[in-house]
Amino acid sequence: MALRENILIVDDDYDMLEVLQRNLKEENYHVYKATSVLEAIDILKNSEVHLLITDLRMPGMNGMELVKYVEDHFSNIPKLVITGYPSIDGALEAIKSGALDYLSKPFTKDELLDAVTKSLSNSDKKTKSKSVSNSKTNEEYAGMVGSSKKLEEIIDIIERVKNNRASILIQGESGTGKELIARAIHYKGSFAANPFIAVNCGAIPEDLLESELFGFTKGTFTGASENREGYFQAAKGGTIFLDEIATASPAAQVKLLRVLQDKEVRKLGARNSEKIEVRIIAATNSDLAKLVRNGSFREDLYYRLNVVGIETPPLRDREKDILPLAETFVRKYQKEYGKEDLKLTAKAIEILKNYNWPGNIRELENAIQRAIIMSDHQIDAHHLPNWIKYKVPTPNDELISLKEVEKKYILKVLAAVDQNKSKAAEILQIDRKTLRQKIK
Repeated sequence: MALRENILIVDDDYDMLEVLQRNLKEENYHVYKATSVLEAIDILKNSEVHLLITDLRMPGMNGMELVKYVEDHFSNIPKLVITGYPSIDGALEAIKSGALDYLSKPFTKDELLDAVTKSLSNSDKKTKSKSVSNSKTNEEYAGMVGSSKKLEEIIDIIERVKNNRASILIQGESGTGKELIARAIHYKGSFAANPFIAVNCGAIPEDLLESELFGFTKGTFTGASENREGYFQAAKGGTIFLDEIATASPAAQVKLLRVLQDKEVRKLGARNSEKIEVRIIAATNSDLAKLVRNGSFREDLYYRLNVVGIETPPLRDREKDILPLAETFVRKYQKEYGKEDLKLTAKAIEILKNYNWPGNIRELENAIQRAIIMSDHQIDAHHLPNWIKYKVPTPNDELISLKEVEKKYILKVLAAVDQNKSKAAEILQIDRKTLRQKIK
């Protein structure tokens, strides 16, 4: 008779593991055993598992951590929870975390096998009936997607400043869309027909920043073979966007202050200044007020730039916008990669909403792009990058002896070959006698 599904059983009670293994093997299931969450995860990563059976209460990390991990990383594997401490709250939490069934100790062999059959059967139904996203067209304003209150507040500010030349300072974490806001201010306003020049101050060497911003005259320095306009002159009549403004040198800060005060620009090496009409929008992911307090940024320039301040909220504070943004990126990249009608499954959506997004919108876009590359018909949990899924909190200082490492590996090999000592000895490249001694 051919072997049936592979089942991973996890319990710190060796006697319980033996009982479970014996009952399951009698029904011709192939069984993997683990006595801890970390050992179980190692087996999951390296073996094909069709069902997880785990105890809840174990030393260190408990079974609930394992259920949550498997739900995110191996969402197609059904989970059956067993426990000797049954409670309604425990059952609800287990089911909410992804378990398909809940079995209280003590239980009979028939009850175990019924639960196993039910879990495997319900898993098939769950796979076939996965709900997928199919939301209405997302609200969009100048490339900004969402309908959260924080985004609405930003759009309101944009509408108020778009037609005047007041200086604007945009502050927020990396990846929150500061340049997108700057472009919205420009292209939604009355200066849209004029240039929008974006300058990354952090990408220009400090000794070149002044000449790049304000231009230079012939002979000002070695290599200056002609007069050249700077970014400010190029943006005349429109908007100049100074990203990473906190990296500007003290000398550049002085010249920027003069531009803001006098509406004049002087090229390096020139004797005279020229009048210029340009709107300045600056942005930074640094706390500019703090830099002012410690003397790293000019206070007078800070207040000149911050006539209108805009704080870009991190994505974790825009939970309502995560799904609309994700679906926007799905439409963008499925077209680019020639994959039509891709949808996010309910589990994928749950993972996207639960993640903290330290890299904000940029990180979300990268995650969706990767998922589309990895998927064919729908975007499910296993298509999403592992770093955004639930993580089991592993202690960094968990160092174990070489003997313990050897023990764990031998048990892993034995589980993989269904306790066949001859095969295990062959894989381990030791004889059966040595293996028996090590098992003892």
